[in-house]
Amino acid sequence: MTKTKHILASTVIGGAMVLQGTMTEAQGTSHADLRSAESIRPFKINIPKADIEYLRKRVMETRWPDKETVSDQSQGAHLSKLKGLAEYWNKNYDWRKVEAKLNSYPQFITSIDGIDIHFIHVRSKEPNAMPIIISHGWPGSVIELLKIVDPLTNPTAYGGKAEDAFDVVIPSLPGFGFSAKPTEAGWGLDRIAKAWAVLMNRIGYKRYVAQGGDWGAGVVNSMALQAPAGLLGIHSNLPATLPNEAGMALGTGIAPEGFTEQERAAFNHLSKSIREGGFTYKTTMTSRPQGVGYSLGDSPVGLAAWFFLHPGFLNWSYGADPKQSPTINDVLDNISLYWFTNSATSAARIYWENRSTEIVSAGAQKSNMIKLPVAITVFPEDVFISPESWARRAYPNLIYFHEVDKGGHFAAWEQPQLFTEEMRAAFKSLR
Repeated sequence: MTKTKHILASTVIGGAMVLQGTMTEAQGTSHADLRSAESIRPFKINIPKADIEYLRKRVMETRWPDKETVSDQSQGAHLSKLKGLAEYWNKNYDWRKVEAKLNSYPQFITSIDGIDIHFIHVRSKEPNAMPIIISHGWPGSVIELLKIVDPLTNPTAYGGKAEDAFDVVIPSLPGFGFSAKPTEAGWGLDRIAKAWAVLMNRIGYKRYVAQGGDWGAGVVNSMALQAPAGLLGIHSNLPATLPNEAGMALGTGIAPEGFTEQERAAFNHLSKSIREGGFTYKTTMTSRPQGVGYSLGDSPVGLAAWFFLHPGFLNWSYGADPKQSPTINDVLDNISLYWFTNSATSAARIYWENRSTEIVSAGAQKSNMIKLPVAITVFPEDVFISPESWARRAYPNLIYFHEVDKGGHFAAWEQPQLFTEEMRAAFKSLR
């Protein structure tokens, strides 16, 4: 006989106090059993006030470097912009608002393959909603995906139809946010992909789809290669389509012979990003993530400056444009999450774990082995803009390909409505 009971236990993750509970309790079951690998525990966030005050203190105590000697961002984020961000962070930013937003959604913790995984799970009110698991990347988190939860689960309120509805599952990658930090090596894309399949099965979904961008794109690519029971298809906004000959030529900056005009443009765009140092952070975290972590974990402004090395933030206005998404609060929500959970080092290790894998190139050599349906949306301001010819060459079962007219690397964050519409169209044939 089993009775439903909400049992709360306090746990500290990265210095942040959280509240956890169990879904059910069998009579006579011990507390240890309730925290077994098969349990799914409700989860709430409650960052201690002292931690929030300490963050402000550390922001105010930043030891600033001298001003950059160039007018562009080739040396990194401008001193004046970082000082402006820090001032807003200290005087105007309110962590409790995003904490309340996160806590307004059902959140859970479950142990998979020896590690606690945090995830958001929102069921649609529509009876035939399609389950979807969505994976973030670096330097993102579940926060970059919050703006698409309501449009996906409640389509009639956001320009869609009832039959467009999704049940949404958004896990935090191992080592990111409120997921636990791996204590052993080996948590690469393939292992995460297997964990996501276990998660969807444990929740009770027998049919579902998967979506990802950045490292999340690598996760869903691995899921499609593994083809676990129940996975109907995947969608990627950073697809593994770069041909081998293009990947080998990137170092030269000269496009191989025989490329079409569109293929040459895609090659030149990616090559330019590499030449201009757009991935310098990647080299360091791939080779020495622990060394990076000592500084990133010690300075909140240093952490912010490191994130702004990412080309996805190249044109971000630091809050000067109030209509721009992500907003200044969105970005500080994400950086603060890393700070409160002390996850800068553990998150950086995803590069080391996958040091032999390039999401858009090495993965393309395996993509043609994927038999499951694949959907792709290309956002024009991303670091890699895949031509359809490369996509069809990489994925034999490409069921959807669309180049939209706006949006970049953080597609769901930047263009949540457009991203939502793409999910509806991409998976329509699989319902």
